[in-house]
Amino acid sequence: MDSQVLVALVLSLVGGLSTSLGALFVIINPAPNLKMLGLLQGFAAGLMLSISFFDLAHNAINSLGFLKGNLWFFAGVIFFAIIANFIPEPTLVPTSDVKTKKKKGDEGGKDILKKHRQQVLFSGIITAVGISLHNFPEGMAVFLGSMKGLRVGVNLALAIALHNIPEGVAVALPVYFATQSKWQAFKLATLSGFAEPLGVIIVAYLFPSSLNPEILEGLLGSVGGVMAFLTLHEMLPLAFDYAGQKQSVKAVFFGMAFMSASLYFLSISLPEEISL
Repeated sequence: MDSQVLVALVLSLVGGLSTSLGALFVIINPAPNLKMLGLLQGFAAGLMLSISFFDLAHNAINSLGFLKGNLWFFAGVIFFAIIANFIPEPTLVPTSDVKTKKKKGDEGGKDILKKHRQQVLFSGIITAVGISLHNFPEGMAVFLGSMKGLRVGVNLALAIALHNIPEGVAVALPVYFATQSKWQAFKLATLSGFAEPLGVIIVAYLFPSSLNPEILEGLLGSVGGVMAFLTLHEMLPLAFDYAGQKQSVKAVFFGMAFMSASLYFLSISLPEEISL
Protein backbone atom coordinates (compact mmCIF):
# COMPACT_ATOMS: atom_id res chain seq x y z
CA MET A 1 0.00 0.00 0.00
CA ASP A 2 1.27 3.48 -0.92
CA SER A 3 2.66 5.38 2.08
CA GLN A 4 0.40 8.38 1.42
CA VAL A 5 -2.66 6.15 1.37
CA LEU A 6 -1.53 4.44 4.58
CA VAL A 7 -1.02 7.78 6.37
CA ALA A 8 -4.41 9.02 5.17
CA LEU A 9 -6.04 5.76 6.28
CA VAL A 10 -4.55 6.03 9.79
CA LEU A 11 -5.57 9.68 10.10
CA SER A 12 -9.10 8.94 8.89
CA LEU A 13 -9.38 6.10 11.42
CA VAL A 14 -8.42 8.51 14.20
CA GLY A 15 -10.97 11.02 12.97
CA GLY A 16 -13.74 8.57 12.16
CA LEU A 17 -13.48 6.44 15.27
CA SER A 18 -13.71 9.47 17.54
CA THR A 19 -17.45 8.79 17.29
CA SER A 20 -16.62 6.00 19.74
CA LEU A 21 -15.55 8.63 22.28
CA GLY A 22 -18.97 10.22 21.96
CA ALA A 23 -20.56 6.84 22.58
CA LEU A 24 -18.40 6.32 25.68
CA PHE A 25 -19.54 9.72 26.93
CA VAL A 26 -23.14 8.51 26.72
CA ILE A 27 -22.40 5.12 28.28
CA ILE A 28 -20.57 6.65 31.24
CA ASN A 29 -23.10 9.44 31.66
CA PRO A 30 -26.51 8.62 30.09
CA ALA A 31 -27.65 12.23 30.73
CA PRO A 32 -24.79 14.18 29.09
CA ASN A 33 -24.22 17.88 29.62
CA LEU A 34 -25.45 19.38 26.36
CA LYS A 35 -23.76 22.71 27.10
CA MET A 36 -20.39 20.98 27.21
CA LEU A 37 -21.19 19.30 23.89
CA GLY A 38 -22.13 22.68 22.44
CA LEU A 39 -18.84 24.21 23.54
CA LEU A 40 -16.96 21.26 22.05
CA GLN A 41 -18.87 21.74 18.81
CA GLY A 42 -17.98 25.45 18.81
CA PHE A 43 -14.32 24.64 19.44
CA ALA A 44 -14.31 22.16 16.55
CA ALA A 45 -16.02 24.79 14.37
CA GLY A 46 -13.13 27.15 15.08
CA LEU A 47 -10.65 24.50 14.00
CA MET A 48 -12.60 23.83 10.81
CA LEU A 49 -12.98 27.50 9.87
CA SER A 50 -9.29 28.15 10.49
CA ILE A 51 -8.31 25.27 8.21
CA SER A 52 -10.88 26.17 5.56
CA PHE A 53 -10.11 29.88 5.17
CA PHE A 54 -6.53 30.35 6.39
CA ASP A 55 -5.04 27.17 4.96
CA LEU A 56 -6.95 25.40 2.19
CA ALA A 57 -8.73 28.33 0.50
CA HIS A 58 -5.75 30.63 1.10
CA ASN A 59 -3.32 28.22 -0.59
CA ALA A 60 -5.70 27.61 -3.49
CA ILE A 61 -6.00 31.35 -4.16
CA ASN A 62 -2.22 31.85 -3.89
CA SER A 63 -1.49 28.95 -6.24
CA LEU A 64 -4.28 29.35 -8.80
CA GLY A 65 -5.15 33.03 -8.60
CA PHE A 66 -8.09 34.82 -7.03
CA LEU A 67 -10.73 33.80 -9.59
CA LYS A 68 -9.81 30.12 -9.99
CA GLY A 69 -9.20 29.68 -6.27
CA ASN A 70 -12.62 31.07 -5.42
CA LEU A 71 -14.31 29.02 -8.13
CA TRP A 72 -12.85 25.82 -6.67
CA PHE A 73 -13.82 26.90 -3.15
CA PHE A 74 -17.44 27.65 -4.01
CA ALA A 75 -17.65 24.50 -6.11
CA GLY A 76 -17.04 22.63 -2.86
CA VAL A 77 -19.69 24.71 -1.09
CA ILE A 78 -22.29 24.00 -3.79
CA PHE A 79 -21.35 20.31 -3.96
CA PHE A 80 -21.89 19.73 -0.25
CA ALA A 81 -24.97 21.98 -0.13
CA ILE A 82 -26.60 19.70 -2.71
CA ILE A 83 -25.57 16.56 -0.82
CA ALA A 84 -26.87 18.02 2.46
CA ASN A 85 -30.40 18.12 1.02
CA PHE A 86 -30.42 14.32 0.86
CA ILE A 87 -28.83 13.64 4.26
CA PRO A 88 -30.98 13.25 7.40
CA GLU A 89 -30.12 15.82 10.02
CA PRO A 90 -28.35 14.34 13.08
CA THR A 91 -30.24 15.21 16.26
CA LEU A 92 -29.72 14.67 19.96
CA VAL A 93 -32.61 13.50 22.12
CA PRO A 94 -32.92 16.17 24.84
CA THR A 95 -32.51 14.60 28.24
CA SER A 96 -35.57 16.41 29.58
CA ASP A 97 -37.71 14.94 26.81
CA VAL A 98 -36.36 11.48 27.53
CA LYS A 99 -37.30 11.74 31.19
CA THR A 100 -40.76 13.10 30.35
CA LYS A 101 -41.44 10.36 27.83
CA LYS A 102 -40.29 7.69 30.25
CA LYS A 103 -42.70 9.01 32.86
CA LYS A 104 -45.58 9.10 30.40
CA GLY A 105 -44.69 5.60 29.31
CA ASP A 106 -44.94 4.32 32.85
CA GLU A 107 -48.30 6.00 33.30
CA GLY A 108 -49.72 4.89 29.97
CA GLY A 109 -48.44 1.35 30.05
CA LYS A 110 -45.58 -0.65 28.65
CA ASP A 111 -46.96 -0.57 25.10
CA ILE A 112 -46.63 3.22 24.90
CA LEU A 113 -43.08 3.07 26.24
CA LYS A 114 -42.20 0.30 23.79
CA LYS A 115 -43.61 2.28 20.88
CA HIS A 116 -41.70 5.38 21.92
CA ARG A 117 -38.46 3.44 22.24
CA GLN A 118 -38.97 2.03 18.75
CA GLN A 119 -39.40 5.56 17.41
CA VAL A 120 -36.30 6.76 19.23
CA LEU A 121 -34.31 3.75 17.97
CA PHE A 122 -35.38 4.54 14.42
CA SER A 123 -34.24 8.15 14.86
CA GLY A 124 -30.88 6.87 16.12
CA ILE A 125 -30.48 4.61 13.08
CA ILE A 126 -31.40 7.45 10.71
CA THR A 127 -28.90 9.66 12.51
CA ALA A 128 -26.21 6.99 12.10
CA VAL A 129 -26.93 6.79 8.37
CA GLY A 130 -26.77 10.56 8.05
CA ILE A 131 -23.50 10.79 9.96
CA SER A 132 -22.01 7.99 7.86
CA LEU A 133 -22.86 9.95 4.72
CA HIS A 134 -21.27 13.02 6.29
CA ASN A 135 -18.12 11.11 7.22
CA PHE A 136 -17.57 9.71 3.73
CA PRO A 137 -16.56 13.03 2.10
CA GLU A 138 -14.60 13.86 5.25
CA GLY A 139 -12.46 10.79 4.55
CA MET A 140 -11.94 12.04 1.01
CA ALA A 141 -10.86 15.40 2.45
CA VAL A 142 -8.29 13.77 4.74
CA PHE A 143 -6.85 11.79 1.82
CA LEU A 144 -6.52 14.84 -0.42
CA GLY A 145 -5.04 16.80 2.48
CA SER A 146 -2.48 14.06 3.13
CA MET A 147 -1.43 14.19 -0.53
CA LYS A 148 -0.62 17.87 -0.03
CA GLY A 149 1.42 17.24 3.12
CA LEU A 150 1.32 15.74 6.59
CA ARG A 151 0.46 19.08 8.19
CA VAL A 152 -2.73 19.48 6.18
CA GLY A 153 -3.77 15.86 6.77
CA VAL A 154 -3.11 15.99 10.52
CA ASN A 155 -4.96 19.28 10.95
CA LEU A 156 -7.99 18.05 9.03
CA ALA A 157 -8.03 14.80 11.01
CA LEU A 158 -7.80 16.68 14.33
CA ALA A 159 -10.65 19.04 13.48
CA ILE A 160 -12.82 16.22 12.16
CA ALA A 161 -12.09 14.06 15.21
CA LEU A 162 -13.32 16.76 17.58
CA HIS A 163 -16.32 17.36 15.34
CA ASN A 164 -17.18 13.64 15.36
CA ILE A 165 -17.38 13.30 19.15
CA PRO A 166 -20.77 15.07 19.39
CA GLU A 167 -21.88 13.07 16.35
CA GLY A 168 -21.11 9.88 18.26
CA VAL A 169 -23.29 11.18 21.09
CA ALA A 170 -26.05 11.95 18.58
CA VAL A 171 -26.07 8.29 17.53
CA ALA A 172 -25.45 6.61 20.88
CA LEU A 173 -27.91 8.59 23.01
CA PRO A 174 -31.16 7.54 21.27
CA VAL A 175 -29.91 3.98 20.72
CA TYR A 176 -28.97 3.59 24.38
CA PHE A 177 -32.32 4.99 25.51
CA ALA A 178 -34.25 2.70 23.14
CA THR A 179 -32.33 -0.55 23.69
CA GLN A 180 -30.86 -0.02 27.19
CA SER A 181 -27.78 -1.71 25.71
CA LYS A 182 -24.42 -0.02 26.10
CA TRP A 183 -22.91 -2.36 23.51
CA GLN A 184 -25.52 -1.55 20.86
CA ALA A 185 -25.05 2.19 21.42
CA PHE A 186 -21.27 1.90 21.21
CA LYS A 187 -21.37 -0.41 18.19
CA LEU A 188 -23.66 1.75 16.05
CA ALA A 189 -21.78 4.95 16.87
CA THR A 190 -18.47 3.28 16.01
CA LEU A 191 -19.77 1.84 12.74
CA SER A 192 -20.95 5.29 11.66
CA GLY A 193 -17.33 6.46 11.88
CA PHE A 194 -16.02 3.73 9.56
CA ALA A 195 -17.40 5.62 6.56
CA GLU A 196 -14.43 7.97 6.86
CA PRO A 197 -11.64 5.44 6.18
CA LEU A 198 -13.92 3.93 3.54
CA GLY A 199 -13.88 7.31 1.82
CA VAL A 200 -10.08 7.22 1.87
CA ILE A 201 -9.94 3.76 0.30
CA ILE A 202 -12.36 4.64 -2.49
CA VAL A 203 -10.84 8.01 -3.36
CA ALA A 204 -7.34 6.46 -3.32
CA TYR A 205 -8.36 4.40 -6.35
CA LEU A 206 -9.96 7.38 -8.09
CA PHE A 207 -7.06 9.82 -7.82
CA PRO A 208 -3.47 8.90 -8.73
CA SER A 209 -0.77 9.75 -6.19
CA SER A 210 0.98 11.82 -8.89
CA LEU A 211 -1.99 14.16 -9.29
CA ASN A 212 -1.31 17.40 -11.14
CA PRO A 213 -0.32 20.02 -8.50
CA GLU A 214 -2.78 22.57 -9.88
CA ILE A 215 -5.64 20.07 -9.75
CA LEU A 216 -4.63 19.04 -6.22
CA GLU A 217 -4.64 22.66 -5.03
CA GLY A 218 -8.05 23.15 -6.63
CA LEU A 219 -9.46 20.03 -5.00
CA LEU A 220 -8.12 21.15 -1.64
CA GLY A 221 -9.77 24.52 -2.21
CA SER A 222 -13.03 22.63 -2.76
CA VAL A 223 -12.39 20.69 0.44
CA GLY A 224 -12.12 24.06 2.16
CA GLY A 225 -15.54 24.97 0.77
CA VAL A 226 -17.00 21.68 1.99
CA MET A 227 -15.56 22.20 5.47
CA ALA A 228 -16.77 25.81 5.63
CA PHE A 229 -20.30 24.84 4.61
CA LEU A 230 -20.38 21.95 7.08
CA THR A 231 -19.21 24.27 9.86
CA LEU A 232 -21.60 27.16 9.21
CA HIS A 233 -24.60 25.06 8.21
CA GLU A 234 -24.46 22.38 10.91
CA MET A 235 -21.84 22.80 13.59
CA LEU A 236 -22.45 26.43 14.59
CA PRO A 237 -26.27 26.12 14.81
CA LEU A 238 -25.88 23.08 17.09
CA ALA A 239 -23.33 24.91 19.22
CA PHE A 240 -25.70 27.88 19.55
CA ASP A 241 -28.58 25.60 20.53
CA TYR A 242 -26.66 23.75 23.23
CA ALA A 243 -24.27 26.37 24.64
CA GLY A 244 -25.74 29.74 23.64
CA GLN A 245 -24.42 32.19 21.07
CA LYS A 246 -21.97 34.16 23.23
CA GLN A 247 -20.28 31.12 24.77
CA SER A 248 -20.19 29.33 21.41
CA VAL A 249 -18.53 32.28 19.66
CA LYS A 250 -15.85 32.34 22.37
CA ALA A 251 -15.30 28.61 21.81
CA VAL A 252 -15.00 29.22 18.06
CA PHE A 253 -12.24 31.81 18.48
CA PHE A 254 -10.49 29.61 21.04
CA GLY A 255 -10.55 26.81 18.47
CA MET A 256 -9.09 29.10 15.81
CA ALA A 257 -6.31 30.19 18.19
CA PHE A 258 -5.62 26.57 19.09
CA MET A 259 -5.32 25.61 15.43
CA SER A 260 -2.95 28.51 14.73
CA ALA A 261 -0.74 27.36 17.60
CA SER A 262 -0.87 23.76 16.42
CA LEU A 263 0.20 24.82 12.92
CA TYR A 264 3.22 26.56 14.36
CA PHE A 265 4.34 23.81 16.74
CA LEU A 266 3.75 21.10 14.15
CA SER A 267 5.83 22.99 11.59
CA ILE A 268 8.83 23.25 13.95
CA SER A 269 8.57 19.71 15.33
CA LEU A 270 8.35 17.66 12.13
CA PRO A 271 11.52 16.48 10.36
CA GLU A 272 12.59 18.65 7.42
CA GLU A 273 12.11 15.85 4.89
CA ILE A 274 8.40 15.64 5.67
CA SER A 275 6.31 17.87 3.44
CA LEU A 276 4.36 20.64 5.15
